[in-house]
Amino acid sequence: MKLLQAMAGARHGGAEAFFERLAPALARAGVAQHLVIRRDPDRAARLRAQGMAVEELAFGGALDLFTGPRLAAAMRRFAPDLTLVWMNRAARFLPRRPGMVTVGRLGGYYDLKYYRRCDHLVGNTPDLRDWIVAQGWPAARTHYLPNFAADDPAPPLPRAACATPEGVPVLLALGRLHRNKAFDVLLAALARLPDAVLWLAGEGPERAALEAQADRLGVAGRVRFLGWRDDARALLAAADLFVCPSRHEPLGNVVIEAWAAARPVVACASQGPAQLIADGVDGRLVPVDDDEALAAAIGGLLADPARARALAQAGRAAFEARFTEAAVVAAYRDLFARIVG
Repeated sequence: MKLLQAMAGARHGGAEAFFERLAPALARAGVAQHLVIRRDPDRAARLRAQGMAVEELAFGGALDLFTGPRLAAAMRRFAPDLTLVWMNRAARFLPRRPGMVTVGRLGGYYDLKYYRRCDHLVGNTPDLRDWIVAQGWPAARTHYLPNFAADDPAPPLPRAACATPEGVPVLLALGRLHRNKAFDVLLAALARLPDAVLWLAGEGPERAALEAQADRLGVAGRVRFLGWRDDARALLAAADLFVCPSRHEPLGNVVIEAWAAARPVVACASQGPAQLIADGVDGRLVPVDDDEALAAAIGGLLADPARARALAQAGRAAFEARFTEAAVVAAYRDLFARIVG
């Protein structure tokens, strides 16, 4: 099997991070690959360090006249059995090549006009797959393949590294500082939890607004804005509880990562977390945009460590059953074999 993957995403993001996990995992499973990415020397270096062949292109805007022909040339040279394009920008540059099998991978509810040159589409949640079909895409050419999280535990980050005393409950949230992630709701909930400290790992356009909100609420001394981090597993190992407050979250890969780390999860019931979590079984779900309910769920688990441990153990079991590297890579290889064959 020869696979060409095209990823034109941003420097940071959930889909981009999963791409960097999936490509080496497929290589370990015997899939020969050529990766074409938007210019990013750091990403290219990380992938090359794992033995991946990487080509960098501009993947620019409407005036980019070079990426399309160069992507087509890369496909001619490598002659893949299958091409996998990630998200809108990469799909837009996909050339017309009769007889070549192409798959578009979606991690959100995107405009399907960008995927007209794809033969198959993959959504990373069942709901996303069903939504694609509801837009008129043929069901036989629409597939669900989940993400996986890494399963290599890291030692806990020392609390002193984040200016946090021992014995203080630590809440962790991960993600781009964007309105969809609803970290404003989490800060409002934190104001109702006077003993907890929040580690907020991520960067984005809402950072200044969130810092100002923390000041207004009087919780700035209990919030650590950590920026974008590459040590999520160490952060998870150090935290008492993981919180996903998103008002819009198609998948919620961070929930899977928290399950892998055996951490109790509290999430708002946006699309992805609501599909992943069975409330009261392997996590807690509360209404979107409800800081009072979010604070109550967090406070309830902090006050009941035995229940928090039970939820964490059930989350870990859900991860082992559905979201390991071995299970997801096997599903990708099975799909590739079926559609190429």
